Amino acid sequence: MSPHVSRRHRRRAHRRLAAGLGATAALLAVTLPSVTAQATGHHAKATAAPSGTNGPYLYLGWGNPPDPVAFMEATGTKQLTMAFILSDGGCSPAWDGQRPLAGGQDEQAIKAIQQAGGDVTPSVGGWSGNKLGEACSSAEDLAAAYQKVIDAYGLKSIDIDIEASEVENAEVRQRVVDALKIVKEKNSGIKVYVTFGTTPQGPTADGKDLIAKGAAAGLDVDGWTVMPFDFGDGTTDMAAATKSAVDGLKNEVKAAYGLSDAEAYGKSGLSSMNGTTDVQGEQVSPGDFQQIVDYAKDKGLSRVSFWAVNRDRSCAGGGSPGDSCSGVDQQEWEFSKILAGYGG
Repeated sequence: MSPHVSRRHRRRAHRRLAAGLGATAALLAVTLPSVTAQATGHHAKATAAPSGTNGPYLYLGWGNPPDPVAFMEATGTKQLTMAFILSDGGCSPAWDGQRPLAGGQDEQAIKAIQQAGGDVTPSVGGWSGNKLGEACSSAEDLAAAYQKVIDAYGLKSIDIDIEASEVENAEVRQRVVDALKIVKEKNSGIKVYVTFGTTPQGPTADGKDLIAKGAAAGLDVDGWTVMPFDFGDGTTDMAAATKSAVDGLKNEVKAAYGLSDAEAYGKSGLSSMNGTTDVQGEQVSPGDFQQIVDYAKDKGLSRVSFWAVNRDRSCAGGGSPGDSCSGVDQQEWEFSKILAGYGG
């Protein structure tokens, strides 16, 4: 992988591989309180105002994750992207490849969010683990695996986070596109987001090919989403790099689908990383993120997110950034509150 490509969740991957079965035990220790509280075609136009999936990522696997309902009340957040759905060893979905869709903490969290008036977008994929796109041998089987996730929670949207070996394989890229075409045809009104790495100038060759394959198949993706961080090239102005990366994405979507600039921005999105990223010296400050969200509003992007809620607080005593803090000077949930004003 090029050093300029986003390496999202590398830290998470290292921690999980090191922790092994101990991580599973830690996951089960997380408790949540009870709560009282179609595709429109190849040339679909963007909506007049942002109406996409604009929820930050919540990951129950590490980093002292907050109670989702209390978090929603504190921040005004109505949407959460929950990570990660992986292969259970075959062509069936499981949280982190281990936990079933029903009966565990993940379902409990989703039900709590929904009962509190919020919504959830499960994210399928990520950097590490066994990917459904590779485990499933056909587009039909992969679509059926995605459908299990949709049916389990009555979803309105789904995020396919295609990275590492999954995005690097042309056959798998085509399989994902074809599977999502089936999902769109079988689930009227569902929003589909496809998330992948980027350079500061726009998508990598794999990302460009993914978009081209989607256009050729007539797949109406609601938001092609880049992850503008972990560039590894000494980038320091992360707001500027994010804007140029999304501008590059817009140009690819525009050319592939034959859209206007406004329409192409309306089919584009971004998912940032709050605070210090996985690359030394690279930081997204609250001020940077405010600039990014303002830019997204101006362009009418379909999706804005960040990794992750777990990190949306300063580190106690000025400690190092990690799973449960951002490594930058900030107020608790500051990134989430900025994003909550975006709509969606």
